[in-house]
Amino acid sequence: MSARFADVVGVRVDEAAEGRSVLRLSLAPLHLNVHGIVHGGVPFTLADTAMGAAVHSRLAPGQACVTVEIKISFFKPAQGDELVAVARVVHLGRTLAHVEADVHAGERLIARATGTFAVIDRKP
Repeated sequence: MSARFADVVGVRVDEAAEGRSVLRLSLAPLHLNVHGIVHGGVPFTLADTAMGAAVHSRLAPGQACVTVEIKISFFKPAQGDELVAVARVVHLGRTLAHVEADVHAGERLIARATGTFAVIDRKP
């Protein structure tokens, strides 16, 4: 089996428990766009993965979650060596979860995302 997408991009999970997660990504040349700036898909991917990890930490055995929709607002360009996303589950229902994530570059808040995730039963 090939590597998962998050592994290929370089996402590391620091913490994922009780509806909260903290994920990190060390920035490298592969994360830059043609202008030498961190591509917007990088903090988006980090926020999406962090929100999914936060939801997953609250699910029952045999359940999974998938992204339904995400809205992200970018405040500043990502600069520095590392991005950190902190996500939390705002509401977890039987079939949907609402989640928020902040993405920081050092002390700077560079983006905030909100998302809706579907809770699904995994078939054996």
